[in-house]
Amino acid sequence: MKIIITIASIIIFLLTGAFFINSKRPFKETKSFHQTSNQVRATGKCIECHSKETSSIVHQFDQSKHNNAGLTCLNCHNPVEGQKSHVHRGFKLTQKVTSKNCKSCHLTEYDQFLKSRHAAPAWAAVHGSKDFTSEQIEFAEKYHKGAIKRPKNGLAYLEGRSAIVKGCQGCHSIGRPNIDGSIGSCTECHSKHNSSIVMARKPKTCAQCHMGPDHSQFEIYSESKHGAYVNAFSDKIHWDAPPKNLTTKDFQAPVCATCHMSGLEGMKVTHDVTERLSFWLFAPISKKRPHFQRGRDQMTETCLKCHTKKHTQKFFKEAEGVLENTNKIVAKAQKIVADLRKDGFLTQEKFDEPIEFLVFDLWHYFGRTAKHGAFMGGADFVQWHGNYELKLKMVELEELAHEIRMKKKK
Repeated sequence: MKIIITIASIIIFLLTGAFFINSKRPFKETKSFHQTSNQVRATGKCIECHSKETSSIVHQFDQSKHNNAGLTCLNCHNPVEGQKSHVHRGFKLTQKVTSKNCKSCHLTEYDQFLKSRHAAPAWAAVHGSKDFTSEQIEFAEKYHKGAIKRPKNGLAYLEGRSAIVKGCQGCHSIGRPNIDGSIGSCTECHSKHNSSIVMARKPKTCAQCHMGPDHSQFEIYSESKHGAYVNAFSDKIHWDAPPKNLTTKDFQAPVCATCHMSGLEGMKVTHDVTERLSFWLFAPISKKRPHFQRGRDQMTETCLKCHTKKHTQKFFKEAEGVLENTNKIVAKAQKIVADLRKDGFLTQEKFDEPIEFLVFDLWHYFGRTAKHGAFMGGADFVQWHGNYELKLKMVELEELAHEIRMKKKK
């Protein structure tokens, strides 16, 4: 009898131990998603090493929606057409995961992304069109005329390669052309192993790039009533709510994604962040986008989830007033410099004389700031960081232009 009890105790102990150990194994080892034998084997093997060498990515993936859906490491690291591969501890892996790997499952999102300025126009803003194929240029030009067929950024190249690699490309690589024929990197917003919708929705994530003097959207948003509300009630926002079923109950006040991407209460979800925009606010002289009315209508639809139509129309009308005023100031400043060059007082080289930097600052920093502030509800950025600086720089510009003419005449 004692022997039977002992054997039973051992069996119970072994079963309990097995259950405990199995519960601690990565999700991928215990639930397959129509996996091949190689994928199942790879998952355990990947965890075996990476839990020791790069443990953070194991924990990140374990908490991801990809993990919950039953995907494995190989689902993303498996080479696709056009990618260079290498053998890593018995497994054939891509040398670089790109948006083409993501496209395998997220085709609609990738196609929408390709139409946005986050795609090819972002990289071309620094390096021009030289890195793109003729097909990629032709496609992007259909949606953003002149944004790809352009020379390299003269100012960036004057600053030097190290500034470009560690500076410009830190943001503009979101639209980098990849060797496999794809464009961009989804992980700029979603992170690599979490693949997180929460991270992509947080304004701080957008602030990696949309901040600073030349495009201070994050600072403006933080100052705005929208930003103040989200900051106060962040714990009540459902950051991981499904995009296609999003309601104002999930987001009582908007974040960047709410206005530019989300399918709030029946609206179409989009990864084309330019789809709901109506003006080229980043340009020296801001004009209407080709799809002005569509963009205005779609953004208005978002606004009407919280505001009345009268309030929304008034908001846009006042913002356009700031835009028109800024356009006039910038046009005047550009004419002053253009006349100096035409009359022989400046060289044909760009950015080799102080006044060229002055006019650049005027539109690229303060003009943009005033316009973005107006369209995003940032009063201080319309005034002190925008119009005041525009006035100051204009006075400085006119004085310097006068000095240049007087000096050259002597």
